[in-house]
Amino acid sequence: MAGKSRGEQRIGLLNGFAAYGMWGLVPLFWPLLKPAGAVEILAHRMVWSLAVVGVLLLVTRRWAWAGELLRQPRKLGLITVAAAVITVNWGVYIWAVNSGHVVEASLGYFINPLVTIAMGVLLLKERLRPVQWTAVGVGAAAVLVLTIGYGRPPWISLCLAFSFATYGLVKKKVNLGGLESLAAESTIQFLPALAYLLWLGSRGDATFTAQGPGHAALLAATGVVTAIPLIFFGAAAIRVPLSTLGLLQYMAPVFQFLLGIFYFHEAMPAERWAGFALVWLALSLLTFDALRAARRGALALREATRAAVSAPAAAPASDAAAPGVPAEAAGVAVVAAGAATEVTTEPAGIAADTVGSAGPAGSPTTV
Repeated sequence: MAGKSRGEQRIGLLNGFAAYGMWGLVPLFWPLLKPAGAVEILAHRMVWSLAVVGVLLLVTRRWAWAGELLRQPRKLGLITVAAAVITVNWGVYIWAVNSGHVVEASLGYFINPLVTIAMGVLLLKERLRPVQWTAVGVGAAAVLVLTIGYGRPPWISLCLAFSFATYGLVKKKVNLGGLESLAAESTIQFLPALAYLLWLGSRGDATFTAQGPGHAALLAATGVVTAIPLIFFGAAAIRVPLSTLGLLQYMAPVFQFLLGIFYFHEAMPAERWAGFALVWLALSLLTFDALRAARRGALALREATRAAVSAPAAAPASDAAAPGVPAEAAGVAVVAAGAATEVTTEPAGIAADTVGSAGPAGSPTTV
């Protein structure tokens, strides 16, 4: 990323703001699709997403990945799992927004980093630093407080967080680009979604043709609403550091939370504020710990680079010894560089996800 010009990074930041701003404002869009129900909206999103990404792939001529994917049954299986999980995520989110639960839906994307970390420990046997353990504990306390506040477990938030964390885990293993991944998942979703819409139409319950051309155009626009932010995200991911991208990902749930309170006027009694405050405290701890680790990694990398540069001058005069010293110093530099890369990418993983839809940069928040 050091080789990127300031202009490139500025363009990357603008694209990042555009992507996460769109995801943050998407709760304003789903109510426009009423009287269509959540399942009908979901089915249209699947169908029209494939149409939009198909056109984009046709324009960019990016088809080589499809043949490779068809020759890898394991990857196809993972893509199928990803498609199923994101279907649940999309469906719950659309229903939550159109049923007056925008704030609780935003909570799902706030606690997603904590769920992702917990899954890393339980499933991947990852080791956490003390501050990360503290953050997970505070997050668990937040869920308990919110359960008391809502009078029930915040199941919408938990469903969104766990489905998206699972999606991230699967997408990390698939390692496809954002546009390609969406195309593959939409292809799997397409036939069931189309069959549902045709069945709905045969019963006379479809709203696509019954509510006029404006309503039909809005339903068709679900494909654009899905694809366009992903394109902006892809443009940002190749231009800005992963740590910056990770911090930008907090924009989406913040915007959703503010919309829930100030636009949709959802209730926020004191116990819910307390629960959200604990979640934000946990995220602050994670962010502080990740940035501190990134700084340490950067310092280690600089020190190792200095050692690698100065090593030849300090090497013994012996021809036998001289080749060994630079190699050893270079090895230290490589190890430090690896450590720096690991800690620098951590905030992006913390912020979500999630989920390699843009390759190494991780996945965007998808709502």
